[in-house]
Amino acid sequence: MSPDERLHEHRLGLAAGLAAFSIWGMAPIYFKLLATVRPDEIIGHRVLWSVILLGLVLLVRKRGRVLAHLRVNRRTLLALTATGGLIALNWLIFVHAVNTDRVLSTSLGYFINPLMSVVLGLVVFGERLVPAQTLAVLVAAAGTAYMTWQVGQLPWIALSLATSFALYSVIRKLLDVGPMVGLFWETLIVSPLALLWVWYLAAQGQLAFAWSQPGQAVLLAGTGALTVAPLLLFAAGVRRLPLTTIGLMQYLAPSLTFVLAVFVFGEAFTMHHAITFGLVWLGLGLFFWAGWHRNRSLRT
Repeated sequence: MSPDERLHEHRLGLAAGLAAFSIWGMAPIYFKLLATVRPDEIIGHRVLWSVILLGLVLLVRKRGRVLAHLRVNRRTLLALTATGGLIALNWLIFVHAVNTDRVLSTSLGYFINPLMSVVLGLVVFGERLVPAQTLAVLVAAAGTAYMTWQVGQLPWIALSLATSFALYSVIRKLLDVGPMVGLFWETLIVSPLALLWVWYLAAQGQLAFAWSQPGQAVLLAGTGALTVAPLLLFAAGVRRLPLTTIGLMQYLAPSLTFVLAVFVFGEAFTMHHAITFGLVWLGLGLFFWAGWHRNRSLRT
Protein backbone atom coordinates (compact mmCIF):
# COMPACT_ATOMS: atom_id res chain seq x y z
CA MET A 1 0.00 0.00 0.00
CA SER A 2 1.41 3.40 -1.01
CA PRO A 3 1.81 6.28 1.50
CA ASP A 4 -1.13 8.11 -0.10
CA GLU A 5 -3.32 5.02 0.23
CA ARG A 6 -2.27 4.54 3.86
CA LEU A 7 -3.10 8.19 4.59
CA HIS A 8 -6.48 7.78 2.88
CA GLU A 9 -7.25 4.66 4.95
CA HIS A 10 -6.18 6.44 8.15
CA ARG A 11 -8.47 9.37 7.38
CA LEU A 12 -11.36 7.00 6.63
CA GLY A 13 -10.70 5.24 9.94
CA LEU A 14 -10.66 8.53 11.85
CA ALA A 15 -13.90 9.65 10.22
CA ALA A 16 -15.61 6.32 10.92
CA GLY A 17 -14.38 6.16 14.53
CA LEU A 18 -15.33 9.74 15.30
CA ALA A 19 -18.76 9.23 13.73
CA ALA A 20 -19.37 6.05 15.78
CA PHE A 21 -18.46 7.60 19.13
CA SER A 22 -20.32 10.82 18.26
CA ILE A 23 -23.51 8.85 17.59
CA TRP A 24 -23.13 7.01 20.90
CA GLY A 25 -22.45 10.28 22.70
CA MET A 26 -25.42 12.09 21.13
CA ALA A 27 -27.84 9.17 21.62
CA PRO A 28 -29.57 10.85 24.61
CA ILE A 29 -31.04 13.42 22.20
CA TYR A 30 -32.73 10.59 20.27
CA PHE A 31 -34.12 8.93 23.39
CA LYS A 32 -35.35 12.27 24.75
CA LEU A 33 -37.67 12.34 21.72
CA LEU A 34 -39.18 9.12 23.12
CA ALA A 35 -39.53 10.45 26.66
CA THR A 36 -43.24 9.58 26.79
CA VAL A 37 -42.57 5.92 25.91
CA ARG A 38 -41.83 3.36 28.60
CA PRO A 39 -38.12 2.41 28.68
CA ASP A 40 -38.97 -1.31 28.59
CA GLU A 41 -40.95 -0.83 25.36
CA ILE A 42 -38.10 1.18 23.83
CA ILE A 43 -35.66 -1.64 24.58
CA GLY A 44 -38.12 -4.22 23.23
CA HIS A 45 -38.26 -2.36 19.91
CA ARG A 46 -34.51 -1.77 19.93
CA VAL A 47 -33.87 -5.50 20.24
CA LEU A 48 -36.40 -6.51 17.58
CA TRP A 49 -35.47 -3.90 14.98
CA SER A 50 -31.75 -4.52 15.59
CA VAL A 51 -32.22 -8.23 14.82
CA ILE A 52 -34.02 -7.39 11.57
CA LEU A 53 -31.49 -4.78 10.45
CA LEU A 54 -28.43 -6.83 11.44
CA GLY A 55 -29.88 -9.83 9.64
CA LEU A 56 -30.37 -7.78 6.46
CA VAL A 57 -26.86 -6.31 6.63
CA LEU A 58 -25.29 -9.72 7.14
CA LEU A 59 -27.39 -11.18 4.33
CA VAL A 60 -26.26 -8.45 1.92
CA ARG A 61 -22.60 -8.74 2.94
CA LYS A 62 -22.30 -12.53 3.10
CA ARG A 63 -25.08 -13.59 0.70
CA GLY A 64 -25.03 -17.39 0.33
CA ARG A 65 -22.41 -17.75 3.07
CA VAL A 66 -24.47 -16.05 5.77
CA LEU A 67 -25.52 -19.25 7.58
CA ALA A 68 -21.94 -20.55 7.68
CA HIS A 69 -20.80 -17.11 8.89
CA LEU A 70 -23.32 -17.17 11.73
CA ARG A 71 -22.48 -20.69 12.91
CA VAL A 72 -21.27 -20.86 16.54
CA ASN A 73 -20.82 -23.76 18.93
CA ARG A 74 -23.03 -24.49 21.93
CA ARG A 75 -20.59 -23.05 24.49
CA THR A 76 -20.32 -19.78 22.56
CA LEU A 77 -24.10 -19.63 22.26
CA LEU A 78 -24.45 -19.99 26.03
CA ALA A 79 -21.94 -17.17 26.58
CA LEU A 80 -23.77 -14.97 24.07
CA THR A 81 -26.97 -15.60 26.02
CA ALA A 82 -25.27 -14.06 29.06
CA THR A 83 -23.89 -11.11 27.08
CA GLY A 84 -27.30 -10.59 25.46
CA GLY A 85 -28.86 -10.23 28.89
CA LEU A 86 -26.11 -7.86 30.02
CA ILE A 87 -26.34 -5.56 26.99
CA ALA A 88 -30.16 -5.45 27.19
CA LEU A 89 -29.88 -4.53 30.88
CA ASN A 90 -27.30 -1.86 30.02
CA TRP A 91 -29.60 -0.38 27.35
CA LEU A 92 -32.57 -0.40 29.73
CA ILE A 93 -30.68 1.43 32.49
CA PHE A 94 -29.35 3.96 29.99
CA VAL A 95 -32.77 4.76 28.51
CA HIS A 96 -34.34 4.93 31.98
CA ALA A 97 -31.64 7.39 33.07
CA VAL A 98 -32.05 9.57 29.98
CA ASN A 99 -35.84 9.71 30.24
CA THR A 100 -35.72 10.52 33.97
CA ASP A 101 -33.28 13.43 33.45
CA ARG A 102 -30.17 11.68 34.76
CA VAL A 103 -27.96 11.87 31.69
CA LEU A 104 -25.09 13.08 33.88
CA SER A 105 -25.14 9.72 35.67
CA THR A 106 -24.72 7.90 32.35
CA SER A 107 -21.71 10.05 31.55
CA LEU A 108 -20.13 9.22 34.91
CA GLY A 109 -20.85 5.53 34.35
CA TYR A 110 -19.06 5.41 31.02
CA PHE A 111 -16.10 7.34 32.43
CA ILE A 112 -15.87 4.79 35.26
CA ASN A 113 -16.27 1.83 32.88
CA PRO A 114 -12.62 1.56 31.67
CA LEU A 115 -11.36 1.46 35.25
CA MET A 116 -14.02 -1.11 36.13
CA SER A 117 -12.70 -3.17 33.22
CA VAL A 118 -9.21 -2.86 34.70
CA VAL A 119 -10.42 -4.30 38.01
CA LEU A 120 -12.08 -7.22 36.19
CA GLY A 121 -8.88 -7.71 34.20
CA LEU A 122 -7.00 -8.13 37.46
CA VAL A 123 -9.54 -10.62 38.80
CA VAL A 124 -10.32 -12.63 35.66
CA PHE A 125 -7.13 -12.49 33.60
CA GLY A 126 -4.56 -12.00 36.37
CA GLU A 127 -3.26 -8.80 34.80
CA ARG A 128 -0.83 -6.65 36.76
CA LEU A 129 -0.65 -2.91 37.32
CA VAL A 130 2.24 -0.62 38.06
CA PRO A 131 1.88 1.31 41.36
CA ALA A 132 0.75 4.49 39.59
CA GLN A 133 -2.08 2.60 37.86
CA THR A 134 -3.19 1.09 41.17
CA LEU A 135 -3.26 4.61 42.61
CA ALA A 136 -5.33 5.73 39.60
CA VAL A 137 -7.99 3.09 40.29
CA LEU A 138 -8.08 4.07 43.98
CA VAL A 139 -8.45 7.78 43.10
CA ALA A 140 -11.42 7.03 40.83
CA ALA A 141 -12.93 4.78 43.52
CA ALA A 142 -12.54 7.66 45.96
CA GLY A 143 -14.66 9.81 43.64
CA THR A 144 -17.46 7.24 43.69
CA ALA A 145 -17.16 6.89 47.47
CA TYR A 146 -17.34 10.67 47.87
CA MET A 147 -20.58 10.86 45.88
CA THR A 148 -22.03 8.00 47.93
CA TRP A 149 -21.11 9.76 51.17
CA GLN A 150 -22.51 13.13 50.10
CA VAL A 151 -25.73 11.88 48.51
CA GLY A 152 -26.30 9.14 51.06
CA GLN A 153 -26.75 6.36 48.48
CA LEU A 154 -24.71 4.61 45.82
CA PRO A 155 -24.74 6.24 42.35
CA TRP A 156 -26.44 3.08 41.13
CA ILE A 157 -27.05 4.22 37.57
CA ALA A 158 -23.40 5.03 36.94
CA LEU A 159 -22.15 1.88 38.69
CA SER A 160 -24.73 -0.36 37.00
CA LEU A 161 -23.83 0.96 33.55
CA ALA A 162 -20.10 0.60 34.23
CA THR A 163 -20.39 -2.87 35.76
CA SER A 164 -22.78 -4.35 33.19
CA PHE A 165 -20.72 -3.10 30.25
CA ALA A 166 -17.42 -4.16 31.85
CA LEU A 167 -18.78 -7.68 32.45
CA TYR A 168 -20.10 -7.70 28.88
CA SER A 169 -16.66 -6.70 27.57
CA VAL A 170 -14.87 -9.38 29.60
CA ILE A 171 -17.11 -12.19 28.32
CA ARG A 172 -16.92 -10.93 24.73
CA LYS A 173 -13.11 -10.78 25.02
CA LEU A 174 -13.13 -14.52 25.75
CA LEU A 175 -15.20 -15.29 22.64
CA ASP A 176 -13.89 -15.61 19.11
CA VAL A 177 -16.92 -13.87 17.58
CA GLY A 178 -17.03 -10.74 15.44
CA PRO A 179 -18.94 -7.69 16.71
CA MET A 180 -21.78 -7.92 14.18
CA VAL A 181 -22.27 -11.67 14.45
CA GLY A 182 -22.08 -11.45 18.23
CA LEU A 183 -24.65 -8.66 18.46
CA PHE A 184 -26.93 -10.50 16.02
CA TRP A 185 -26.94 -13.60 18.22
CA GLU A 186 -27.32 -11.54 21.40
CA THR A 187 -30.35 -9.67 20.12
CA LEU A 188 -31.78 -12.80 18.47
CA ILE A 189 -31.57 -14.70 21.77
CA VAL A 190 -33.26 -11.88 23.69
CA SER A 191 -35.83 -11.19 20.94
CA PRO A 192 -38.46 -13.76 22.10
CA LEU A 193 -38.66 -11.98 25.46
CA ALA A 194 -38.78 -8.60 23.70
CA LEU A 195 -41.54 -9.80 21.37
CA LEU A 196 -43.51 -11.28 24.26
CA TRP A 197 -43.25 -8.04 26.22
CA VAL A 198 -44.32 -5.87 23.27
CA TRP A 199 -47.25 -8.24 22.67
CA TYR A 200 -48.22 -7.98 26.37
CA LEU A 201 -48.17 -4.18 26.25
CA ALA A 202 -50.33 -4.27 23.12
CA ALA A 203 -52.81 -6.62 24.83
CA GLN A 204 -53.00 -4.20 27.77
CA GLY A 205 -53.56 -1.23 25.47
CA GLN A 206 -50.28 0.35 26.61
CA LEU A 207 -48.26 0.02 23.41
CA ALA A 208 -46.83 3.33 22.16
CA PHE A 209 -46.02 1.92 18.71
CA ALA A 210 -49.18 2.78 16.77
CA TRP A 211 -50.11 3.90 13.25
CA SER A 212 -52.03 6.77 14.83
CA GLN A 213 -48.64 8.19 15.91
CA PRO A 214 -46.44 7.59 12.85
CA GLY A 215 -43.62 9.87 14.04
CA GLN A 216 -43.25 7.97 17.28
CA ALA A 217 -43.50 4.62 15.47
CA VAL A 218 -40.71 5.63 13.10
CA LEU A 219 -38.51 6.71 16.01
CA LEU A 220 -39.07 3.38 17.77
CA ALA A 221 -38.20 1.47 14.59
CA GLY A 222 -35.17 3.74 14.17
CA THR A 223 -33.65 2.43 17.40
CA GLY A 224 -32.44 -0.50 15.29
CA ALA A 225 -30.46 1.83 13.03
CA LEU A 226 -29.22 3.72 16.10
CA THR A 227 -27.75 0.42 17.31
CA VAL A 228 -26.37 -0.98 14.05
CA ALA A 229 -25.00 2.16 12.32
CA PRO A 230 -22.37 3.11 14.97
CA LEU A 231 -21.37 -0.56 15.25
CA LEU A 232 -20.61 -0.69 11.50
CA LEU A 233 -18.70 2.59 11.73
CA PHE A 234 -16.77 1.37 14.77
CA ALA A 235 -15.80 -1.84 12.96
CA ALA A 236 -14.58 0.21 10.00
CA GLY A 237 -12.53 2.43 12.31
CA VAL A 238 -10.96 -0.47 14.23
CA ARG A 239 -9.73 -2.04 10.98
CA ARG A 240 -7.90 1.13 9.97
CA LEU A 241 -6.65 2.68 13.24
CA PRO A 242 -4.25 1.66 16.04
CA LEU A 243 -6.02 0.42 19.18
CA THR A 244 -4.42 3.25 21.17
CA THR A 245 -6.26 5.76 18.98
CA ILE A 246 -9.55 3.87 19.38
CA GLY A 247 -8.93 3.69 23.14
CA LEU A 248 -8.62 7.46 23.40
CA MET A 249 -11.63 7.98 21.12
CA GLN A 250 -13.90 6.07 23.50
CA TYR A 251 -13.93 9.07 25.87
CA LEU A 252 -15.61 11.17 23.20
CA ALA A 253 -19.00 9.54 23.90
CA PRO A 254 -19.21 10.21 27.67
CA SER A 255 -17.73 13.67 27.09
CA LEU A 256 -20.54 14.50 24.68
CA THR A 257 -23.18 13.15 27.07
CA PHE A 258 -21.61 15.26 29.83
CA VAL A 259 -21.92 18.41 27.68
CA LEU A 260 -25.51 17.51 26.75
CA ALA A 261 -26.51 16.87 30.35
CA VAL A 262 -25.14 20.14 31.72
CA PHE A 263 -25.45 22.62 28.84
CA VAL A 264 -28.39 21.30 26.79
CA PHE A 265 -30.66 19.42 29.20
CA GLY A 266 -29.86 21.76 32.12
CA GLU A 267 -29.15 19.07 34.71
CA ALA A 268 -27.68 20.37 37.97
CA PHE A 269 -23.89 20.17 38.19
CA THR A 270 -23.03 20.73 41.84
CA MET A 271 -19.74 20.99 43.67
CA HIS A 272 -20.20 17.33 44.66
CA HIS A 273 -20.45 16.40 40.97
CA ALA A 274 -17.34 18.48 40.24
CA ILE A 275 -15.33 16.67 42.93
CA THR A 276 -16.58 13.24 41.83
CA PHE A 277 -15.94 13.82 38.12
CA GLY A 278 -12.63 15.51 38.95
CA LEU A 279 -11.39 12.46 40.86
CA VAL A 280 -12.54 10.07 38.11
CA TRP A 281 -10.89 12.20 35.41
CA LEU A 282 -7.72 12.43 37.50
CA GLY A 283 -7.72 8.67 37.91
CA LEU A 284 -8.14 8.14 34.15
CA GLY A 285 -5.39 10.63 33.34
CA LEU A 286 -3.01 9.04 35.85
CA PHE A 287 -3.81 5.55 34.58
CA PHE A 288 -3.07 6.36 30.95
CA TRP A 289 0.02 8.39 31.82
CA ALA A 290 1.39 5.42 33.77
CA GLY A 291 0.63 3.06 30.87
CA TRP A 292 2.29 5.40 28.38
CA HIS A 293 5.33 5.79 30.63
CA ARG A 294 5.66 2.01 31.10
CA ASN A 295 5.42 1.35 27.35
CA ARG A 296 8.00 4.04 26.65
CA SER A 297 10.38 2.52 29.22
CA LEU A 298 9.93 -0.96 27.70
CA ARG A 299 10.71 0.37 24.21
CA THR A 300 13.79 2.16 25.56
